Amino acid sequence: MKRILFASLIFLFIGCKSKRNIPDVSNISVHLKVIRFEKDFFSMDTTHLSASLDTLNANHPAFFKDYIFNILGSMPQPDSILQYVASYKKDYQPVYNASQKLYSSFDKYQHEIEKGFQFIQYYFPGYKLPQNIITFIGPIEGTANALTASGIAIGLQGYLGSNFSAYQSQYVSEIYPAYKTRKFAPEYITVNCIKNIVDDMYPAKSAGKPLIEQMIEAGKKLYALDAILPETADTIKTGYTLKQLDGCFKNEKAIWTFYIENNLLYETEPTLIAPYLNDGPNTPELGNDSPAFLGQFTGWQIVKKWMQKNEKISLTQLMQKNEKELFEEAKYKP
Repeated sequence: MKRILFASLIFLFIGCKSKRNIPDVSNISVHLKVIRFEKDFFSMDTTHLSASLDTLNANHPAFFKDYIFNILGSMPQPDSILQYVASYKKDYQPVYNASQKLYSSFDKYQHEIEKGFQFIQYYFPGYKLPQNIITFIGPIEGTANALTASGIAIGLQGYLGSNFSAYQSQYVSEIYPAYKTRKFAPEYITVNCIKNIVDDMYPAKSAGKPLIEQMIEAGKKLYALDAILPETADTIKTGYTLKQLDGCFKNEKAIWTFYIENNLLYETEPTLIAPYLNDGPNTPELGNDSPAFLGQFTGWQIVKKWMQKNEKISLTQLMQKNEKELFEEAKYKP
């Protein structure tokens, strides 16, 4: 594959904001119940752990099983559960303590998620939204956000701020390098919850297809996220730094030229297109200051171009639109 090192592709600070027509969703009723599972778990009496677990199970019958077996990964045997939980509770007490200082109240995030859910109900009225927010403390190397049968589960261990001491350990840094832990911050809670909802409504289906189609699928989801969270910064929705995002807008044409000159648009080989579709420290060919997952940015711009030509198309219709057809109809040329 022909590769060009864009030594001159310098990512600069620029402003790029578009005016949006934000619908009024204040009349859409959404109320989420917040369940602080981590408080109940860490308040258990370990001297009577078996009875305490029975009480926890009785109070949280559905999520308890998800937590013990799927999140903590305990073996199903009773003795194994008791031993594992006792050890885990002791080891993660400092993480729990830190989470309670930062999230003594969860009202701010409850209101943000509820507002996002109002927009989801507006744009996707047929989707059945979760009724509960469940906060928990799980292994740092595990999931921090998931849809469960009990509600949307938020692992506070993954949102303690990029400078949290446990994230700096050698073990964690090998699993989650700095470009990942940079986003282990409170401001990513709501956007990650909404991303999970969008992924649930529209599971990925473009794997194995040409890069351009996979980019547009990612762009459609980012466009939907933009509509659902209109007041959230684009840096949070994309995961880019401000410098990276502004650089993308500044160099949009050069990025598109890079794809074309390197014959990438219709490439399907996973190893060749993965850098443009996955998270990472940067896009190697474009330099250290570039973002990874650059494909979502390009797909986002193509989708915006197509929507400008199809203003009466609903968000549901957009999400159902064939990516290949959308690209051909958009006639994108930055």
